[in-house]
Amino acid sequence: MAYYEWGDPDNSDLLLCVHGLTRTGRDFDVLAEHLSKRFRVVCPDVVGRGLSDWLVQPLSYAVPQYAADMVALVARLQPKTLCWVGTSMGGLIALSYAALVAHAKDPDRALPPARRNATIGEPVIPISRLVLNDVGPRIEASSLTRIGQYLSEPTSFETFEQAVQYMRQTAASFGPHSDVQWEMLTRHYFVPFNGRWVKHYDPAIAVAFAAVTQDLITQGEMMLWQAYQCVRAPTLIMHGEQSDLLLTDTVQAMLAANPQAQAHTVKGVGHAPSLIVQDQIEVVSEFLFTDA
Repeated sequence: MAYYEWGDPDNSDLLLCVHGLTRTGRDFDVLAEHLSKRFRVVCPDVVGRGLSDWLVQPLSYAVPQYAADMVALVARLQPKTLCWVGTSMGGLIALSYAALVAHAKDPDRALPPARRNATIGEPVIPISRLVLNDVGPRIEASSLTRIGQYLSEPTSFETFEQAVQYMRQTAASFGPHSDVQWEMLTRHYFVPFNGRWVKHYDPAIAVAFAAVTQDLITQGEMMLWQAYQCVRAPTLIMHGEQSDLLLTDTVQAMLAANPQAQAHTVKGVGHAPSLIVQDQIEVVSEFLFTDA
C-alpha cells in the first residue's frame, strides 16, 4: 500500500487522510500541506487505487480488508495520537477501524484483524478526532446505483483535456471549482497509459461493488451503526447540502447517537465536498486544531 507523507516524520501526532471509492491519497494534497503544520499527515492509496497494488481476488475489495490494512499502516507509523479524515469510503473505513479498536480490548470478542494485530503485540491506536466527509452508517441505495454506473465504465481519453471535461461532468456534485482545481481533481484520477488517459484504479473493484445486494446493504447498515457507536472521539460530519448519499435525516440521527459529534453543511455541494476549497479546509482545520 503506497502512501504520501507530509510534515515532520518524527511528529507523534498522526493525521490519516483516507480517500473515496475510486480516488487516491493525492486528493488531500492541499489539505495535507495546510495541516502538516500541526500533524504528521499520511494519505494512503487504498489497495487497488493509485500506486498501491491490486488484489488477486476482486471480492476482497471491501471495507474489512481496507480497515485491516489501516491497522497495519498505523502500527508501522507508531503514533501517540491518531486523527482521521475520511471521505466517503474513507469514512466507512474509519468506522470499521473504530470497531476494531473496541473489539481489540476484548480478545475473546475481537474481530479477526484486531485479534491478529493483538497477537503480534502491536497496539491498536484509537482515533482521537474524526472527520466524516459526507458519509455515515446509512448509505442510500440510489446513490450506490449512481456510483456503480460510472465505476464500471471502461473510460479512456486521448488527451488530458478530455479527461478534465469528463471529470467536470461526472463529479459535478463536488460543487464549483476553478479550472486549476478541476485539473487537480483529474490529475491522479486519470494517468497516461499506452498513449491514452485511463482511470487510476483496478477495474475489478466494480466486481465487488456489483455483488452488493439490498440485503447486504441492510446488514451493513446495522453493523455500521454499531461501529459508529464505537467512536469515542469528537467527530465532525461534513455534509454536502445536495448529497444523495448522506441525507439530512441520517446526519440528525448521527448527532443524536453521539454527543461529541457536530455537523457542518457545505452549501451548493453534493457528494462529496472535495476538501480543496478554502472554506472547507478552514472548517476541517478549525476542528482538528482545537484541543480535545
